[in-house]
Amino acid sequence: MQRTTTVAALVFYPAMVFLSRFAGVVLLISSGVIAAPWNAGKNAATHHTRALGPNKIKVDSYHPESIFKTYGAEGIEHPLSKRGIQCSSSEAATSFLVSETSIQPDQVVHRTGHIMDGISNEFFHQNLNGIRVANAVANVALKDNKVISYGVNFVKPRSIAPTIPQISRERAIESAESVTGAAYNSHPVELQYFIKDTGEAVLAYTVEVQNEETHEWYSLHVDATNGKVINVADFTRRLTSYRITPFASQDLTDAGFTVVTDPFNKSASPNGWHQYNATSTTSTSGNNAIVYTGDTSKTTPQSNPTNIYDYIYDSSISPFDGTNPDAARVNVFYIINMLHDLTYLYGFTEAQHNFQQDNYGLGGLANDRVQVQVQSSLGGIINVPADGRAASIWLGVWSGRDGAYENDVTAHEYMHGVNGRLTGGGTAKCFQAFDAHVLDEGWADALPDLIQRTSAADRDFLMGKWASPTLRNYPYSTNKTVNPRMYSDAATTSDSLPGAELWASVWHEITVLMLDLSGFTANLFDPTLTAGNTITLHLMIDALIAQPYSNRYNGANKCTLWKAFAKRGLGYGANAAKANSDTLPPDC
Repeated sequence: MQRTTTVAALVFYPAMVFLSRFAGVVLLISSGVIAAPWNAGKNAATHHTRALGPNKIKVDSYHPESIFKTYGAEGIEHPLSKRGIQCSSSEAATSFLVSETSIQPDQVVHRTGHIMDGISNEFFHQNLNGIRVANAVANVALKDNKVISYGVNFVKPRSIAPTIPQISRERAIESAESVTGAAYNSHPVELQYFIKDTGEAVLAYTVEVQNEETHEWYSLHVDATNGKVINVADFTRRLTSYRITPFASQDLTDAGFTVVTDPFNKSASPNGWHQYNATSTTSTSGNNAIVYTGDTSKTTPQSNPTNIYDYIYDSSISPFDGTNPDAARVNVFYIINMLHDLTYLYGFTEAQHNFQQDNYGLGGLANDRVQVQVQSSLGGIINVPADGRAASIWLGVWSGRDGAYENDVTAHEYMHGVNGRLTGGGTAKCFQAFDAHVLDEGWADALPDLIQRTSAADRDFLMGKWASPTLRNYPYSTNKTVNPRMYSDAATTSDSLPGAELWASVWHEITVLMLDLSGFTANLFDPTLTAGNTITLHLMIDALIAQPYSNRYNGANKCTLWKAFAKRGLGYGANAAKANSDTLPPDC
């Protein structure tokens, strides 16, 4: 008998009930459900309140509660296959969604799709009256023409506003600028429906604004009837407070500096790092990233012909003096490109909405390489807009120590970009509710903890230990005396840090267990290996794509993963009340 798991969560995660129990409430619903009942109250799985602009005006982010179901490695038939009709993956997924949700077919609009490892992942949005619903999305995963999982938060609104706006586009822009203290950035203003937490479908303008001084970047929905801002999506990610060095080094104190030659991966960056379209560069600018100080014209040029970037870091002088700024830019350019290539090999590709100027015709939207400013006055920030638009990272100097050499912080910020693009089909808007924000921060810590390991030996990991060692309350450790974080900690504070530290701690536990079980490889850039750290990185990326882990490893790691979760209170009995449970499933 197939086991069906149904989950309520803001973002779509893999077939692990424990993930959803941390992200939201587990709903035991077997069929036909498209959303939980309308709830007048606010909860962290669906809401996040932000104070915007100089006047700190409070604006909500809202995403209707989602349903997530998995159907095991074998999957189930979709309606068209039951009738013997040959069809594409998108057609199969559409028919399944219509059948499962009872939403009218003209409201189910295919947005994008891709195939990876034999899994077809199809993404959708909902339309009302031919107009897109901003916060109603779905995804369906198929293998061998069978549905193996889906997630959806399509809605049947209580009421639908007329399609004709009552205020002008200009007034909507003025309203967005007034609330945020930021300026309209000329991105096209669209009319969309937005589902409020009352169940109403409100016609709204989508307006983007940016503050060049503070690097804030928002997308706001402005009610097209009265000009009121009714929702905000924040494209900016921040740390909680806050030469080359080898990729696996956490910072410059681990292994010092070294010279590497042609480090790019030909599968991920076939033309190397310094060419995009018809352009070849001789600076810290290329297809995947541009790294600069001040403005994008201030990149580091080659120190010798043929793209040699050999600048010496001098710790006896200021980070801003001598060749130190060049050394900083070169190090970050290397790390960002290595992160691009590594995550590409594990699934963060063009079709999966990654960051590249030239997508080589392989899907997704181009012209969105990562822009990184080093030695910024605002450090530890990333803006992550939707696919086709460049993400921006700012790295600072902490107490005279240049964050450009804190490779874990760079990896943390880049992982925010991976999270934002992989989840929800490239929209970058799925980590807005409180619990989702917590997961985003935890995943961002988990990546450097994983990739900066040099052996299978258990070891503690402290984020920012050289430049800013107080970024986190505890090192990540399997020793509960060193790191006592438990699931219940998240219930005692409105601060997102304890929850983020918990989520990263769970991934730390998973990594150690997988290393004990399957060993370690120093070559993470071969994703076909079955070492513990390659398996863990696959699980991490697959989870973000909402591809159930059992499809890659056929459930082989299920109980190992449960042990990691249960150790931190996220056992089989954990629920939305955030009370600890160390229970394992009966079959473990």
